[in-house]
Amino acid sequence: MAEQDILNTAQQWLAEGRDVALATVVETWGSAPVPGGSQLLVDGQTNFIGSVSGGCVETAVIGEAEEVIRTGQPRMLEYGVTNEMAWEVGLACGGRIKVYVEPIR
Repeated sequence: MAEQDILNTAQQWLAEGRDVALATVVETWGSAPVPGGSQLLVDGQTNFIGSVSGGCVETAVIGEAEEVIRTGQPRMLEYGVTNEMAWEVGLACGGRIKVYVEPIR
């Protein structure tokens, strides 16, 4: 999803009175499912658009975004798996991502 689409949606959701948080991939290392700068927008009812990863990481970021909306405090998150651990659990890639989650008002 294009960054402009996410920002337009954020503006729309805010105009509708929704609480909103924006998650942005700020750093990647090794193999990562999305590039730096990828974004995920979440509202207070767990509606979301965009992507910062996939699978369980995406679910975890949405949960963290809910907490950011509730507290108003931004968070830096880090998710990763070593190459060795990736192969042990049957994943094809290792790597790490850092995601900054901030409330949008």
